[in-house]
Amino acid sequence: MISKELTPLEWAKKACDTLMSTYEAKDLPPHRFHYHQGVFLLGVEKYLTLDERTDYFNYIKEWVDAYVTEDGRIKLLNFEQLDDIQPGILLFNLYEKTKEEKYKKALYNLVPLLKTWKTNEAGGFWHKDVTPNQMWLDGLFMGGPIGVKFGATFDEPEYFDLVTFQAKLMTTQTKDGQTGLLYHGWDPTKEAYWADKETGLSSEFWGRAIGWYPLALVEILDYLPKDHKNRPFILKTLQDLINALVNYQDSTGLWYQVIDKGHLKDNWLETSCSALFVAAIAKAVRMGYVHSSLLNNAQNGYDGIINRLKFDEKDQLIIDNICVGTPIGDYQFYVNRPTSQNDLHGSGAFIIMCVEMSQLS
Repeated sequence: MISKELTPLEWAKKACDTLMSTYEAKDLPPHRFHYHQGVFLLGVEKYLTLDERTDYFNYIKEWVDAYVTEDGRIKLLNFEQLDDIQPGILLFNLYEKTKEEKYKKALYNLVPLLKTWKTNEAGGFWHKDVTPNQMWLDGLFMGGPIGVKFGATFDEPEYFDLVTFQAKLMTTQTKDGQTGLLYHGWDPTKEAYWADKETGLSSEFWGRAIGWYPLALVEILDYLPKDHKNRPFILKTLQDLINALVNYQDSTGLWYQVIDKGHLKDNWLETSCSALFVAAIAKAVRMGYVHSSLLNNAQNGYDGIINRLKFDEKDQLIIDNICVGTPIGDYQFYVNRPTSQNDLHGSGAFIIMCVEMSQLS
């Protein structure tokens, strides 16, 4: 049995190795260009920034090459949901390292879709065509970092305004004045089954939806110009959200599936949102965006996740209590969601967390 006395970077490597031994790159589910694979492979890519490994780089490249043609078209991409924009973040490093034009062409086929994305009456991106007018917190992670990185990489500054407008709108509409937390979704038409008839807001603070948000913000700040008009708002949003989240951290270091209702017996501690929060807090501390005392919260969360890890008979890592993919619902819907282990977006969140914590060690 492997000892739990590993460094954060060693844990990241263990998670990468476990998933890569489970799936050939081209066989990563759900077998299309989608954020499940994108989040996991983003974790692998972040690991590569600290430990350059040809086999890891080739694994990412093999997956991307299964979907990107020589002329830059992206196969099996759903052009009607933000979730399928996110994996494009992997194209930047591939283009930088290989200089293959197909990756740049693919970015130019993908990111400009944001300019013509369907919007609601307030100008907010629809999360999916099948959820008209609805904005979900997840959407900022799916389209935000790739948008600002595209703007910075290819001198397309209009994307800075486009992304930060979405962030400002989503934050303003979903932020709760009492808790400082963000509701999962907002529908200005109030037609969604979950929408409050007065506010258009969903009813609960779901962990992983909120988890994507601070991670998106710290990634956006990496590429948003220092003098951009909306940078102070993005930074303040990050600070406020982190300061709100630490109020709901459990004594185990983890956070609950429904963040503010840990006192209810049927609520439960969820791994992926906890990893996302730790990653965002750790990076925010490292970048000087929040007070260094918050590193204690990151460390407690990290320790809590490590303490619950398990191993199978082959000493492969098991990351459990990961909520499966989840749309918007009420309290009972969230707490009754199934859990999985080594789910791709949960594993990706774990790797990203470990990489961030390793840079603070």
